[in-house]
Amino acid sequence: MKADLKKDYLVCEQKTIYALLMASAGMMGTYTYVLRGGVFCNAQTANVVVMAISFGKGDWLGGLYFLIPISAYLLGAFVSEILPSPVRKLGFLRFDTCLIIFETVVLLIIGFIPLSVPHQVVQVIVNFIASMQYNTFRQAEGIPMATTFCTNHIRQIGVGLAKAVGKKDGVAMRRGLIHAGMVSAFFFGAAVLTFLCPLLEERAVWAILLPMGFVLVKLIRADLGAERDMLDRKPSGH
Repeated sequence: MKADLKKDYLVCEQKTIYALLMASAGMMGTYTYVLRGGVFCNAQTANVVVMAISFGKGDWLGGLYFLIPISAYLLGAFVSEILPSPVRKLGFLRFDTCLIIFETVVLLIIGFIPLSVPHQVVQVIVNFIASMQYNTFRQAEGIPMATTFCTNHIRQIGVGLAKAVGKKDGVAMRRGLIHAGMVSAFFFGAAVLTFLCPLLEERAVWAILLPMGFVLVKLIRADLGAERDMLDRKPSGH
């Protein structure tokens, strides 16, 4: 009976897909921090804080610079919100799959950009694709998630532990462990790329193509195979 009640999720909603995206995000964050200007481009809280600090110190020009990465992130969310409908009309790939193809191509191109090029160029590009990924992949098998940063995952680990201890809530504990797995994937990806950056320099970004490639293969196989007749179905959270 329980098996009959289990929801049938799309491949793009599988926890494995999310773990791989978390690993790739950890790698992207490490890449921009270690090699491209010492910043994290996966989220924008730090940029908003530093912009406010700059304005508070009277450094108006320095503060206004942060409108560039913030605007790139905003644009990524905007584009990823309006494109799914036109893509669905193509009728052979989901928007989620097209996004991973786009990200893969962009990461491949970044590897050809020398470190001598101003870091802001790569930072803005990563801001854009990270925002698109964050806005597109929202729930892993019904569990709300972010795929580009860890803050909410860490909060959910605490929530799960509290409910498990206080209310003996096994479901909450299981969810907390899933979020812990996502943080671990992010951490692993970041650690791997930290090792590769001094060895491969700008080309270290190509290591991200490994988890992204696995995701892409799974999504394409689903779109052209088992989920061919479900391309109009929206993933959870949309």
